[in-house]
Amino acid sequence: MRVPVVVLLMLPLVVTAQSHQGMSEEDMQKMMQQMQGMKSCMENIDQEEMQKLERRSRKMEAEIRSLCARGERDEAQSQAMKFGLEMSGDPTIKALGACGEMMKGMMPQMLFNDRPEEPGSYHVCD
Repeated sequence: MRVPVVVLLMLPLVVTAQSHQGMSEEDMQKMMQQMQGMKSCMENIDQEEMQKLERRSRKMEAEIRSLCARGERDEAQSQAMKFGLEMSGDPTIKALGACGEMMKGMMPQMLFNDRPEEPGSYHVCD
């Protein structure tokens, strides 16, 4: 039986992932199932709404950067907080969050490691 070249090329990557991340074959299978579930979940989210949110987010980012560049730090922080609160109530964002919950625990400690612990210790201009 011949093993495809692609499999042979991928083998070191799989072995490295298992040894460096402490992942067993069962863990990898579970991760793949979670990723498939998340993909299915994401397919149910209105892509047009996602694009609208992306455009709004880019526009808000530009406005905040502009405020920061002009030294209007308090206004930039205020606008960022207001936008964040608005987005937290958006149905599409909530649906994305639900999809993301499927991946919870898959890669602990990797996400948001650079966020400050204390609320208010972060400024949008920094």
